[in-house]
Amino acid sequence: MRILIAEDDEVLADGLTRAMQQAGYAVDRVADGSEADTILKGGQPFDLIVLDIQLPKLDGFTVLRNLRERNNHVPVIILTARDSVEDRVKGLDLGADDYLSKPFNLQELEARTRALLRRGQCGTNPLLTCGSLTFDSIERRAAIDGKPLDLTTRELGVLEALMLRAGRVISKEQLLERIYSYSEEASSNAIEVYIHRLRKKIAPAGVTIRTIRGLGYVIDSLP
Repeated sequence: MRILIAEDDEVLADGLTRAMQQAGYAVDRVADGSEADTILKGGQPFDLIVLDIQLPKLDGFTVLRNLRERNNHVPVIILTARDSVEDRVKGLDLGADDYLSKPFNLQELEARTRALLRRGQCGTNPLLTCGSLTFDSIERRAAIDGKPLDLTTRELGVLEALMLRAGRVISKEQLLERIYSYSEEASSNAIEVYIHRLRKKIAPAGVTIRTIRGLGYVIDSLP
């Protein structure tokens, strides 16, 4: 899953980025509202936005208003150092899904993130299955017959992307977009390494990852 963090406080943004990456999310980070608005106008897919209200160039309220006027319903958590009722009401009225007042606890932000992502999965099952292999897209955990798999953050991202399209081909480029932020440099060779590792780890589940030459990969159960 991909998260956009719009925060101009460098220390806070660093902490948020590390925490979200350690939780298994691909994270993109911007330091002003204009850049956030431009990225969101471009239609880049995000599963959640963490949005500071007091951003330079374009404030968070305007970014949020523009986002909702484009009928983009991605969940948004607003961050504010101004703990006034008026600001909270304004943010919620503009379409924010939750808010946190600075300073806040990172564990609370992570919990609220999981809650919003879970809410966004309403109508769909967040537990992906393929054979005896399962992946909880909210808790970021994979298991075989209920026994947890030891996977790296990148491996979890690749496995999630494959299982979301189980039985269908997903390209290397699509996998790269799922697990790396736009500012990170990555090569298709990295995907090949993760696929190689995953094949070994998920083999006991009776699941395979097939290479479709020239197209990408597909995960499915062995017959």
